[in-house]
Amino acid sequence: MNGLLASAASLLLLPVLVIAAAMGGEPSQPSTAAVADIPPAYLTLYQEAGAEFALPWELLAAVGKVESDHGRNPAAFEPNAAGAVGPMQFEPATFAAYGSAAGDPSPNIDDPRDAIFAAAAMLRANGAPGDTQAALFAYNHADWYVSEVLAWAAAYTSEAAVGTNGELAAGGAPAATTAARYALSQLGTPYLWGGESPAGFDCSGLVQAAYAQAGITLPRVAQDQYDAGPLVPQGQPLEPGDLVFFGSDRNHVDHVGIVINETEMVDAPHTGALVRTEPYDWPDYLGATRPAS
Repeated sequence: MNGLLASAASLLLLPVLVIAAAMGGEPSQPSTAAVADIPPAYLTLYQEAGAEFALPWELLAAVGKVESDHGRNPAAFEPNAAGAVGPMQFEPATFAAYGSAAGDPSPNIDDPRDAIFAAAAMLRANGAPGDTQAALFAYNHADWYVSEVLAWAAAYTSEAAVGTNGELAAGGAPAATTAARYALSQLGTPYLWGGESPAGFDCSGLVQAAYAQAGITLPRVAQDQYDAGPLVPQGQPLEPGDLVFFGSDRNHVDHVGIVINETEMVDAPHTGALVRTEPYDWPDYLGATRPAS
């Protein structure tokens, strides 16, 4: 879960992807982590653009994750301070240079297909896959950006520790176990923004409802749940019922899940998905809390 470790892992994994792309092979099958996080329509576009430009599609998906959470961040469709907009966050002048990569004579900066193919063309023009780091730096002139994209590419590539079994491990306080069992009982419930009942949950609504079953009142939103603590010290093993949090930093928490075993959580991930079990070893992992002890 350490960002430096994730980045280092990506440096080992990406050359393998580069070789496959250069050889003109079939796109690699998406890992469990990729399928869990990437909307199917976006996943198809990343794969198509990667094949077209002989790039690892996981690299394109990682750019899309960092830039707009695969189009799920509504703020991405309003120009930022630099004027960048759309699912791949292009400035209009840059998009004008690459926007026709998908073959659309009138490309739209907000259209996922046009934007993803444009990103592939730009990365290719700036040295990828031969020099992926330089290409990413040209895309966004920041070392943190390069590291974060490479970390997500590694997460989407590796199958290590991503298999899910959905089993609740032993241990944890009784109230925490009750909360985890309730979360598991909601598997298959549709995601619903603002949802806090079995008719539909969002991530923090599921957490709040689960702990209510255990007699513990938690705040409603993920940021407040994180702030409520108490934090699990870094390096201490997590227990069933612990809450794991994700986001850009500790002041911008945007997702939460409930731990069920040493590698998995239950969460309500995003619109169009169902409550499910999945790994919590993600590049934007921030830390964990233990509401029950």
